[in-house]
This record gives sequence, structure tokens and C-alpha cells, in this order.
Amino acid sequence: MKRTKQIDIRRALALTGAFNFLCSCARACLLPFLTLYFRQLGLTPAMTGLVMGTKHLVSLVWSPVANLLSKHYDKRRVVINGSLVCSAAAALVLLLVLPTDVRPQAGSCNVSDGGPTQSPGGDLLGSSVAPSARTHTNAAPVSQSGVTSTAKALSETKTALNHHNHSHHNHSHPQLPLLNASAVVNDSAGEPEVGGSFMHHPTNSSAAPVRSKRSKFSSGSEEPLGERKTEEEEKESRFDFLGSLKAMDPQHRLFFLTLIIVSVWECASAPLEWTADDGLYEYLDSADASDRYSSTGVWGLLGAACGVGGAGLLVSRLSCLVAGGVSRSAVHFYCYAAMAAAALPVAAYLPLYLNKKRDRANGLLKAARLVRGSPRALLCAITALLAGVAGSAVDNFLLWQMQDHGSNELHMGMSLAVAQVSQAAFPLLASRMSKLPSPGRVLVVAAASLSLQCFYYSFLWGPWAAAPAQVLSYFSGGALWWAVRRQCEDVAPPGAERSVRRVYVALSLQLGNGLGSFAGGFVAQRFGIAWLFRGTAVGLMAWCACLPLLQWRAPRQRRINYSRLLAADASEASDSESDQERDWLEKAMDDDRSRSSSNNNNNYGRRINH
Repeated sequence: MKRTKQIDIRRALALTGAFNFLCSCARACLLPFLTLYFRQLGLTPAMTGLVMGTKHLVSLVWSPVANLLSKHYDKRRVVINGSLVCSAAAALVLLLVLPTDVRPQAGSCNVSDGGPTQSPGGDLLGSSVAPSARTHTNAAPVSQSGVTSTAKALSETKTALNHHNHSHHNHSHPQLPLLNASAVVNDSAGEPEVGGSFMHHPTNSSAAPVRSKRSKFSSGSEEPLGERKTEEEEKESRFDFLGSLKAMDPQHRLFFLTLIIVSVWECASAPLEWTADDGLYEYLDSADASDRYSSTGVWGLLGAACGVGGAGLLVSRLSCLVAGGVSRSAVHFYCYAAMAAAALPVAAYLPLYLNKKRDRANGLLKAARLVRGSPRALLCAITALLAGVAGSAVDNFLLWQMQDHGSNELHMGMSLAVAQVSQAAFPLLASRMSKLPSPGRVLVVAAASLSLQCFYYSFLWGPWAAAPAQVLSYFSGGALWWAVRRQCEDVAPPGAERSVRRVYVALSLQLGNGLGSFAGGFVAQRFGIAWLFRGTAVGLMAWCACLPLLQWRAPRQRRINYSRLLAADASEASDSESDQERDWLEKAMDDDRSRSSSNNNNNYGRRINH
């Protein structure tokens, strides 16, 4: 007979807490600083928003699909280990992408004639920031001496060419050697630029191939240009994507390469959280200890606080270039890979269980129907979505705003660590408080706190100016998710609370962050980062003004508590049975009294007769 395996709940909770701590620490070492690295490469705010929005939408689609596949084929542990390894490798591949500037990079240093100097904008912003990115980040204007000298050289070149053409037509000199193909300049393409021993056009790199094809068709051919298609053109049409990348300017080529690498990276890292979370919950549920599942969530927030604070402190203490001439901004990627590698041994012993009877796909669909069918749950979902849209502006561009006001990575890391600790404090204190406001009121307070944070961020004035506002994350983050959890308990039947909460997480952290990243990038590039925060604050405050009225008009629907109903039925049944017993007993006692009284009367009559 096969012995049943004994389940150690304390060991399972300890391993899960350690795994959540390491994974959250790994993400926090890199993800908050990722947009700063994009800024260093030369991406504009709009491009950064597109990359981050695509990252969130890939996670929205791929996370449930990968979770279902890992459960169907019973490969959860393989998926977890593979996700850790592949995500670390994909993050390191991003370091191979070269910035748009051809000058050497020195992390936070501007390489000049006088040697490396500290960039006034912060640690990650170096000399590689593109001019389009500088114009929207309140950076110092670029010196015009280089532009003036270039324009002077171009005018002198043009004068020399005109003089040469005039002398060529008036005198019979021998024919001069032809210039390179890249020296042929179209009349409508603008001014040429002198580079080395030949002239080339600096902006349109696809002009030379187009002109060579045009000359091929026009020289001595009688057929129309559209009717001739050579084998070389057919081969080129098969590689239109690679050819279009080569024909792009360096900044757009950098954007598409970054977008592809980040999408692959997110495909590798997205299945990790859902797969490990489901395996742990089913493991605890098999041991009738699912009520202790929520105790592991706080370790993720503490790990994120340690990761972002530790990475900021470490990178701020390094010099501009570390060993091997590597920029110190790359240390974030190495910390991410190191923490992911540290989580691998814990993942090997992570408690997992497969419950094939539990259908996660139908559970998510039923949870979405429950949220849609309850007016108050629907208002909570809209609030979570708007909070995700506003949170994307903070996640993507807060460090840009801090960098423009003199903050380095020490200030950034410590400020974000304060936000994580404040967010973790609310659930711990709420569990010890006997009375708390209703979830609807807490939602209003959370949205108002996030609005105040965004409005405060638009008026930063110094390196540590953002730190006091991070304390409001106690309400904007901790209170928000506490209210969401309470709303899930109200609307969901027993056992379905996790599925409903997962719907809220997808709406806020994935769909909301994705849409907010798309819109926030274009707003930041068009109007500036400060106005992005102000517009976000105004939109959230308007929703806070409408939310109490909508909650008051919405009917309150609570789920039926079947355990209480059964208890009530049992008590009513017992009461009815006791009433029947009482009636029978009283009737029997009355009958006994009547018999005894009649017997006494008969005996009294007999005594009188005698």
C-alpha cells in the first residue's frame, strides 16, 4: 500500500514566501529603472510609452494562455524554471542594443574633451539622449556651434561644386572621375553632407538604392517601369522587413529592435506569477489550509522594497564605468539576472499541486460575469482600470521627472522603496482593526490619494522632493487593493474569490497600464511630463467626485451565504421541534392532571358513602 505524502504547511509557506521575495526583488532591481535606460538609448517619450504598453498587453494575453497550457500538460515546474532562465537571458540581450548616438557611452557621464563629467540630469542620462528626447524633458539647450560649423562647411561645398560645374561647361577639360553612388544627390532631398572623401545624404539612407533602380529602368529600356520585375527584386521583396529596418533612421531602428526584445522578454516572464500562484493555492487547498494563502502576499511587497532600494543604493555608489568598461546602468540588468538565478534553487523545492478538476478558464469567465452583473463591483472595476491608467504615468515617467530635477538613483530607489513599504503596511494594519469604512468609501479615498500624488509630482523642485508623496501609497496602493479584496468577497461565491480578484488585477495592472502607457507617452512628448501628471490628477479627481453618487444610486447586492442559511434553517427546525415537544408535553401533563383530579373526586365520594 502506497503511503500518503505528509504535507508540511509551515515549510510550504516559508518556501513560497522566499520565492515571492526573490522574484519581486529581481523585478524591482530593473523594471522601475527600465524607462530610464530607454531614455539613455535615445527613445522619445512616445516610443517609450509604446514599448511599455506593448509589454503590458503581451502579459494580458499570454499569462492566462501559458497558465492553461502548463496545467494541461502538467509542466508547471518546467515552466517556472524556464521562465526564470529565459527572462534573465532576454533582459541581458537588451544590453546589446546600441544607442542612437555614435559617441561612446559612459552611463551617467558626458564624455567631453575635459574628461568625464557628471550629467546634471541624473545617473542614467548620458550623452546619448536624442535631441527629440531632450526637447521634452526640460534639459539644457544644445550648443549651436556644431550646427553653425556644419552649415558653413555645407555652403562652402556647394560654392565649390557650382564653380566646378561652371568651369566644366566653359572649358574643355578631360572628364573627371565619377563620384561614388552615394554621392548622387537628388534635387529634392535637401543639402548634401561631406563625409570623408565623398558626399552622402545623412537622413535618407534608402535614396541610393531607389535611384540605382530608377537609372537601371530608364537607361535604354523601352518597356514601362512597372512591367519589369527582375529576380533580384523578387528576392528583395521576401526580405522587406529586414530591408525596411536597414532603411530606417537609427532612432526608429532602435525603437523596433527594443520593441521586439521587450516583447520576447515579457513572453518569457509572464507565465511565472500565475503558474506559481495556482500551484501553491491548490497545494494548500489539498491540505485544507487555503485560508493561509493570503499571508504570502506581503513578502512580494517587501522583496520589491528591498530590490528597488538596494539596486538604487548599489548603482549610485559605482563609478561611471565599472569593470570591463561596462556602463553602470547595466548593473540593473545584472542584478535582475542574479536574483533570478538565486530563485532557481527555491523553485526546485517549491510546493506545487495539480487539481485537474478545477477549470481555470471557466473560472475566469464566470468571474467576469459576476463583476459585470454587480453594479458596485463594476464601479470597483472602473476605478481599478483608471488607477492602472494613472499608475502607468507614475511608473513610466516619474523617474524622468525626478532625473530632470537632479535626482540620482539613490533618491529614486529610496523613494520607491518607501512607496512599497507603505503599500504593504495597510493590509497588516487593517487585519488588526475591528472597524473599517465600507469598500466603496475606501475606493474613493484611494483614488483621491493617487490623484494628489500625481498633482504633487508635477511640481518637484529637488532630488528628495518626491519622497514625502510616496507615503500616500499607503492609501493609493494598499487601501485600493484592500477594497478590491473586500469587493471580491462580497460578489463571489465561496472558492471563486481568487478568480474575481484576478480579473481586477488584469484590468488594472495589465489593461490599464497598457492603455495608460500608450496615451501617456504621446501626452508627455506633446505637452511635457509635468502636464501629463496634472492631467492625470484632474481626471482622477473628477472620477472621485462622481463615484460616491454612482455608488449611492447603485443597488447593493450581496452574495448568499449558504452556510448561514443552513444554520438558520437548522435553528428554525430545532425551534419547531422544541415547540412540538413542548405542546405534546403540556398536553400529556394536562391529561394527567385531569385524570388525577377525577380519581381524587371518585375516592372522596366513596369515603362519603361509607
